[in-house]
Amino acid sequence: MTFTAPWWLLGLLVVAGLVVAYVWLLRRRRRDVVRFTNLELLDSVAPKRPGRWRHLPAIALIAALAVLTVALAGPQATAKVPRNRATVMLVIDVSLSMKATDVAPTRLAAAQAAAKQFADQLTPGVNLGLVSFAGTAAVLVSPTTDRSAVKNGVDNLQLAESTATGEAIFTAMQSIDTFSRSLQGGPDAEGVPPPARIVLLSDGTQTVPGPDGETEPRGSFTAATEAKNRGIPVSTISFGTSYGTIELDGGRTPVAVDDASMERIAQLSGGRFFTAATESELRAVYSDLSEALGYEEREVDASRPWMVGGFVLLIGGLGAGILLGRRLP
Repeated sequence: MTFTAPWWLLGLLVVAGLVVAYVWLLRRRRRDVVRFTNLELLDSVAPKRPGRWRHLPAIALIAALAVLTVALAGPQATAKVPRNRATVMLVIDVSLSMKATDVAPTRLAAAQAAAKQFADQLTPGVNLGLVSFAGTAAVLVSPTTDRSAVKNGVDNLQLAESTATGEAIFTAMQSIDTFSRSLQGGPDAEGVPPPARIVLLSDGTQTVPGPDGETEPRGSFTAATEAKNRGIPVSTISFGTSYGTIELDGGRTPVAVDDASMERIAQLSGGRFFTAATESELRAVYSDLSEALGYEEREVDASRPWMVGGFVLLIGGLGAGILLGRRLP
């Protein structure tokens, strides 16, 4: 816990002084009482009081002062708060390998169902966009808080040939840049643009500009490095199994997932890497991402509980003083 005005905590010295003064007064009262040798006079001067309970009002009031002093110091605590003005681009591979049935009913169908759940789970203040890619990449939905538009785009995904992973990342970054410039007010008060993230789901190796072209100008590794430079982490999801196949040209063609390239993209961009071999695993990954992308940790005011506690102790001390001593403490 931190404090916005820690100097108020010096007031606890006053509270400690009150405790010392109270104890001193109790001891002095005992000494004064012992001086009375006439017991009848003692009973009339110092009538019996309700034992140890007589200290309750003073204890409650001193505790109230201590708690209220902490409240005045402005305590702060770290809490999760929903993000506002953040942008997330969901990038989904629609190459022909996504029709493999190693993930029931197909990789693409499972990805669509999980993506729509992801859209529903994101906090309302996050702007979500959609990019699909095969041989080329296209922005299907520009960043928006309208989740129905994104889900409709996910439902309309169509398979095509090839896998241009690098082009997909560049396209997502361009969409983020365009959207950021169009936001009313632009960057925040400190001149910092809203945070942006890319979530890339793919099941295979880049084929455009080629499996060995990741470092070419439009390659996936080049794109990931550029994303790092722009402060846009790319979290990757390698979706599928090592034994997936599709029917192509009259035969079965292996379409194993390429975990290595997906992990490398995440590392180069500063994002996170995930694997998923079933729809339920993919839903779990999206749930984890929605929590990380939809919320951020901030220092928030935590004085209210202290103020409530101090008020309760204050009322309790006053009430105890009236009930036990028939007077205010």
